[in-house]
Amino acid sequence: MDRQRPLVSVVVPVLNEQDNIGTLYEQIKESLADKYDYEIIFVDDGSTDDSFAILSRLQSSDRRVRVIRFRKNFGQTAALSAGFDYAQGETIVAIDADLQNDPADIPKMIAKLDEGFDVVSGWRKKRHDNAVTRLLPSMMANWLIARITGVRLHDFGCTLKVYRREVIAETRLYGEMHRFIPALASWSGARICEMVVNHRPRTGGTGKYGLGRTLKVILDLITVKFLGSFSTKPIYIFGGLGVLCGGGAVVCGGVVFYQKFISVQQLAMNRNPLLVITAMLITATIQFILMGLLAELLVRTYHESQNRPTYAVKEVLGFPMDSTPRLRSGQAGSPYKVSGDQR
Repeated sequence: MDRQRPLVSVVVPVLNEQDNIGTLYEQIKESLADKYDYEIIFVDDGSTDDSFAILSRLQSSDRRVRVIRFRKNFGQTAALSAGFDYAQGETIVAIDADLQNDPADIPKMIAKLDEGFDVVSGWRKKRHDNAVTRLLPSMMANWLIARITGVRLHDFGCTLKVYRREVIAETRLYGEMHRFIPALASWSGARICEMVVNHRPRTGGTGKYGLGRTLKVILDLITVKFLGSFSTKPIYIFGGLGVLCGGGAVVCGGVVFYQKFISVQQLAMNRNPLLVITAMLITATIQFILMGLLAELLVRTYHESQNRPTYAVKEVLGFPMDSTPRLRSGQAGSPYKVSGDQR
């Protein structure tokens, strides 16, 4: 590749997009060919159609194309994480494979980095999605994420984003947290900006998300908020819950006291079901919440201490024979193991 120009790595997660891959590839080439040295990393996230066969043909005909194939479907976050790990560029672009993101927006977003920003996030201001299953839940989720994280973006769910490598190197991705990268990066001091991008209606393939995604976003948001605000000072969250539970206990105890000593009926405390039910619910709530948060910390400690990725690669195409994912710390070499053929 021509190293006189900046190297841009375009990461494309793919799941059953056989109808769109070829067109997307041509559009990415057209948008970048005369401006940047680039590589396109397609991550096949366990596709069951002909997506991998098409990707293999593209790779065999274009040395700028790289292909990573998962053994099964690990999800969009894992696919993006794999692409980021293998990317060689100092500028990394993430884009969906469904052709709803417009590759023509990529050069304009990259140019924003020259203004001093570290992350440029796409904003699908005029979306072409179903109003009930996509638009309304997305609006609610974006408002909630912005309020809780303090990062004022209109569209966290837009995959089309441009990152400086050092920002991605400092960000660990788990679950379905790819949409929270701007928030995580902002907490680390990165400069974030948002740019209106073109959003096109889907013309091929089928959508992969529905209303069930909203619940996952909310649960991941709780985790992100905890990790961002309380991972180094957990006594704040545990103490806060303790105070809250103590307040509930005072209120319930007051009701029981009233029913025992002031009320005309004078209900016996040991026969009051309110006392027993309240105690059981408070205990169960505390246990479930604390166990969930402690489990999140243990999972992250395990993965980071072992330097284990959240995906399993079956084969890779287009990388040098001795290629391994670049460590997020920038060191040469990597403990990640690549299974299957490496061409």
